[in-house]
Amino acid sequence: MNNNRFELPPNRLWRTATRLMQATALALMVALAMPAWAANIRAIKSRIPPVYPVIAQRMRITGVVKLSVTVNAEGNVIDVKILSGNRALSEAADEAVHKWKFETGGGTAIVEVNITFAL
Repeated sequence: MNNNRFELPPNRLWRTATRLMQATALALMVALAMPAWAANIRAIKSRIPPVYPVIAQRMRITGVVKLSVTVNAEGNVIDVKILSGNRALSEAADEAVHKWKFETGGGTAIVEVNITFAL
């Protein structure tokens, strides 16, 4: 019986479906990585250094606080999310970054920033 349908053998159909899923997963990863790559092109115009918390200095706490900073088109910080770092230091880093100015751009951008606290 000839229905003029295109049919693949089951093993070839499985390989084709697997390749299609792999290509889709790769395309999705590239699409998700693109905004993060494009966001890192905003330069910092003015940087206010963080105030080292007195309690952290006394306890000799050092380290890096990693932040995700959302910047609007005018270069103003509109949101800061703490990604990692010591809690004793992260609040000071958050307060300082809120005062920073970035280069203007064509819309909202997300920039990752590392602030190092050292004695």
